[in-house]
Amino acid sequence: MNIFVLCTGRSASTTFARAAAHLSNFTAGHETRAGRLGRDRVTFPPNHVEVDNRLTWFLGRLDAAYPQAFYVHLRRDREETARSFLARYDSGIIAAYRRSILMDLPESADPMAVCRDYVDTVTAQIDHFLRDKPRWMEVRVENAKVDFAAFWERIQGQGDIAGALLEWDVRHNAGPGEG
Repeated sequence: MNIFVLCTGRSASTTFARAAAHLSNFTAGHETRAGRLGRDRVTFPPNHVEVDNRLTWFLGRLDAAYPQAFYVHLRRDREETARSFLARYDSGIIAAYRRSILMDLPESADPMAVCRDYVDTVTAQIDHFLRDKPRWMEVRVENAKVDFAAFWERIQGQGDIAGALLEWDVRHNAGPGEG
């Protein structure tokens, strides 16, 4: 079974991948197919947990390639996520969103409003995609240890659950001012 963790980014995705790496019956990775094109972008080994916020751009391909996949919607508080994007406003996906997706956005646009709009847009995409999926669950960063333990149980995880839960005490890839 393949597992795909969908998120906005700036939502503990690196931490989720590090925690999932403690599974012995799955491989796990974070953005392992970045920089690939076409089918190669969504070709993962069996029994793999992939965590990548850009998977939201490849949902059709994922669905076609992995009709029995299990999905996780990794969520973090909207305002915290938007603030984290604000700290990186001129780089990465948030810069691409405001410059190329929104296109022609006035320079005077409120940066925090743009960050909230990105979070809301990606969250709506994920919610829409998952609406008819039978195999998925939500993991909230604010309740990460409890939710990750439930995830572990739901997928019948084997390995070092204690080590996995300890990963949630570490700030992996924290943005400026986050840790």
